Amino acid sequence: MPLKNKGWIVEVFVTLKASVLDPQGTAVQRALHSMGYTSLTGARLGKYFRLHFIPGLHRTEVEKQARRMCEKLLVNPVIEQYHLKINREGKRSA
Repeated sequence: MPLKNKGWIVEVFVTLKASVLDPQGTAVQRALHSMGYTSLTGARLGKYFRLHFIPGLHRTEVEKQARRMCEKLLVNPVIEQYHLKINREGKRSA
């Protein structure tokens, strides 16, 4: 099936930088340990965004716009980092 008429989906994964303490992650880890999951060595929480873009845009433009959105609103660059997964609608993410 041709994908030329499909829009884009950008998944944005935001996490705290390694140097930033994550008290919520620590609380989750402790709770899971108390439930018997003692092999867990750490937990860090983050944010997830799923952005939909119109068909017709080139992949590089979609990435450029998504990065701008992250830098201007979705991510606090002082304490957070992010990475993107970009796919056509209907295509499964790896």
